Amino acid sequence: MTLHNAAVSAPVVDLRPVRRALLSVTDKTGLVEFARTLASHGVDLVSTGGTAKALRDAGLPVRDISDLTGFPEMLDGRVKTLHPKVHGGILHVRGNAEHEASVEEHAIEPIDMVVVNLYAFEKTSQKPGVAFAEVIENIDIGGPSMVRSAAKNFSDVAIVTSVADYAALTEELAANKGSLSRATRWRLAKQAFAVTAAYDAGIASALESIEAPEGKAVFKADELPETVRVIDPLAQTLRYGENPHQKAALYVDGSGKGVAAAEQLQGKELSFNNLVDLDACWELVSEFDEPAVVIIKHTNPCGASTGASVVEAYKRALEADPVSAFGGVIGVNREVDGAAAEEIAKLFVEAIVAPSFTADALARFGAKKNLRLVKIDPADTKRVLKQVSGGLLVQDADRQKITEADLKVATERKPTAEELRALLFAWRVCKHVKSNAIVYARFADGHGQTVGVGAGQMSRVDAAKFGAMKAILPLAGTVAASDAYFPFPDGLETIAAAGATAVIQPGGSVNDPKVIEAANRLGIAMVFTGIRHFRHG
Repeated sequence: MTLHNAAVSAPVVDLRPVRRALLSVTDKTGLVEFARTLASHGVDLVSTGGTAKALRDAGLPVRDISDLTGFPEMLDGRVKTLHPKVHGGILHVRGNAEHEASVEEHAIEPIDMVVVNLYAFEKTSQKPGVAFAEVIENIDIGGPSMVRSAAKNFSDVAIVTSVADYAALTEELAANKGSLSRATRWRLAKQAFAVTAAYDAGIASALESIEAPEGKAVFKADELPETVRVIDPLAQTLRYGENPHQKAALYVDGSGKGVAAAEQLQGKELSFNNLVDLDACWELVSEFDEPAVVIIKHTNPCGASTGASVVEAYKRALEADPVSAFGGVIGVNREVDGAAAEEIAKLFVEAIVAPSFTADALARFGAKKNLRLVKIDPADTKRVLKQVSGGLLVQDADRQKITEADLKVATERKPTAEELRALLFAWRVCKHVKSNAIVYARFADGHGQTVGVGAGQMSRVDAAKFGAMKAILPLAGTVAASDAYFPFPDGLETIAAAGATAVIQPGGSVNDPKVIEAANRLGIAMVFTGIRHFRHG
């Protein structure tokens, strides 16, 4: 779903010929081919360090930056383009008599195009065990300066900061005999300022989190940022938002991972709601190590199950609530094979997200042209942002997991081994259900399965009633998970009346003794987790 710059024919107005180009890039992808295009239009190539070497090795005529400035590169390359003959060549306004006189007096050669991409600072700063000195050394100074100079003087100079632009610029240079239009120069300038803004934001965020500025860079692990910097580029304009009267778009964080950067293999364009549901799907199904399938409707699971295979897990997830599953979104934590695809294809679903799909699965889904298939590379989300009027709320992502060892048995009766497995399964699902949430589940044939989901209710009793009401499979002998404590015994009593025999909940209410007393009276086994999983949307 990554948006690439397409070759668009710019209006042929206010053309500026490119006679001299300065090239200094970290990412050398496509560099030689683009430089060869420039040379074919008679462009004088000027370059620095490794970029110049790459061009020479390809047999292209290129001048060193020192030939242009009359001053050597120095200080281990820290100073090479920070020179009046570079910035004067870029910044002077063509046609301005005073500017023209100044550049002539000081023998400054005009530079009509600057091709720059910056040191990979964020990549370097994120290396395990990186030295603080290496972090600092990878702060690009000359590059951003040239980018800003060229972007400011876009009326006369083209600034190229992305290898994705090479193809479109090659076409336009060919169409206009070595010249570029003002519309193109303006587009490139706006893009360039976005690049430097994001670059500086990345530096500021990384340095802000460094605790010990000497030796190995020690980063603060758990502290929230002092400043939230969100500079995510537009990836895709969506048809509309949650509703047709709302405009919407998708922006990406540059990691190349997660739902935002997932690869769509087939189907209609993904909608705003599809993306939200796919994210909810993937977050939940990723909770499980064994094969698992989740069916989501409006961000809440209507069915979730594990199984010995994907097809088994899917059948069990669908069995929990086949009515709500119609038109839903499916998440799978394994490769989807042909057997699973054959079963899933029997149901109308909007989208499926999985790490991969076999050729057989793709062939079986091929007949359903509108079905969206999404291949995901998982992202490790560390922070969650939510906009409120006048600002942002920021919190750590809820990555808390529990094991059997974390549980505290609160009742006289301990859960059986099967109940315990079912409780842990239900707890993982309940974490991803809108509050107030109650999840009924069972453990059968060695795998967990939801039976009823009570989501987003105003009271815990209502959530317990609603989850029982939604159940199609028998509730007798199930277990129940509650995302927060029971403030009164009535919620627990409702669950027991529905047929559940064991409950998992955080505990911590002032009325815990009364709730425990009710559980003992009803013969319910109850365990406390000590943590809650509110999910308010």
